[in-house]
Amino acid sequence: MKFIRLWFTDILGFLKNVAITIEELEEALQEGVGFDGSSIEGFTRSEESDMIALPDPNTFAILPWRPKENAVARMFCDIVKPGGEPFDGDPRYILKKNLQAAAKLGYNFYVGPELEHFYFKSSEDPKPLDAGGYFDLTPLDLATDLRRETILAMEELGVGVEFSHHEAAPSQHEIDFRYTDALTMADSLMTYRLVVKEIAMKNGVYATFMPKPLAGENGSGMHVNMSLFKGDRNAFFDAKDPAHLSGVAKQFLAGILKHVREFTVVTNQWVNSYKRLTPGYEAPVYVTWALTNRADLVRIPRSKPGKEEACRIELRSPDPACNPYLVFSVILAAGLEGLTSEKPLRLPPAAETNVAGLSEEERRRLGIQALPRDLGEAIEAAQDSQLLRRSLGDHSFDSFLRNKWIEWERYCSAVTDFELKTYLPLL
Repeated sequence: MKFIRLWFTDILGFLKNVAITIEELEEALQEGVGFDGSSIEGFTRSEESDMIALPDPNTFAILPWRPKENAVARMFCDIVKPGGEPFDGDPRYILKKNLQAAAKLGYNFYVGPELEHFYFKSSEDPKPLDAGGYFDLTPLDLATDLRRETILAMEELGVGVEFSHHEAAPSQHEIDFRYTDALTMADSLMTYRLVVKEIAMKNGVYATFMPKPLAGENGSGMHVNMSLFKGDRNAFFDAKDPAHLSGVAKQFLAGILKHVREFTVVTNQWVNSYKRLTPGYEAPVYVTWALTNRADLVRIPRSKPGKEEACRIELRSPDPACNPYLVFSVILAAGLEGLTSEKPLRLPPAAETNVAGLSEEERRRLGIQALPRDLGEAIEAAQDSQLLRRSLGDHSFDSFLRNKWIEWERYCSAVTDFELKTYLPLL
């Protein structure tokens, strides 16, 4: 092994890195590697730009797609200031702080995401590789070998994968991860998104986690299964409850439902994210929960008898183009507020009908809210959120929303193909 890549993420969840040689590793572990934070999105202003990437030795892994001779490894880094104190704009540190808040209450936060993505011929030519559908096999699923190679690479990196399959849209695929703690999972998801793209590129195709690349087809989601554990016991499980949900689980869920509109800007951070959150494409639109219906925002997956550790809730709104450190942070913070609120939050009844089929008046009468319809509405829902400010910290809260406002304003001023095709012949 000759090279070590030191990885960290910016505020939007883009992976950054600096490479060092093996001879420099010992010093890097002790003192870190300096870099210009003002050049990283959401980090610092130019007058306070010096930052240090401090490698976490627990995240060391050999990159399996690199040549075996003079192999390349990677390590995730925590970002600190020159004096050694943690940088409060580091997404990994933000998640650690929120996990510490859970630990003070005696809980560990476990997650098991389900990520979807597309394969295309290229980024310039977004044509699907196949016409397959849900759970299809070859020849309709032409990317079987791509998924296989990706899973083998992830396992070499020490990441547990449960299963994979073709999803509902043409050339859309899903890989699900084995349940683990939220910090390990966030690191794994950052690794996974790179592995998927590397394996695709090696095989002459393009992989994308864009939430809605094809009009008229399902978009890509990142369903987040989650639970709190106290030691080895699942705090969400209650054998006496009809749905096997404990009071802790119900209050945690109530916190998510109360704050989901505020944190949607984090779970769905791009203009394109809201093209997925529309009726008719298996993505949630309304703030509801259900025991079986897969169209609701939150569902309670049924677990096998005797598998109390599998009791969980599944949030279906996030998409795979998010920053997982921030997503797990805001979900956890919302759930914990449900547990610690001085006045217990009211968990609305589970949805028993297709909420999308109700009239606007019926939904209003039932008190059912909709998720933000676009990025602009999501920003407005977030800008006065004390929960977001607490969970992200002042620096990242302000930086993230400032970035999203710029994106929204650019989008609003752009002239789209839809407008040209619709209005130019008429006006």
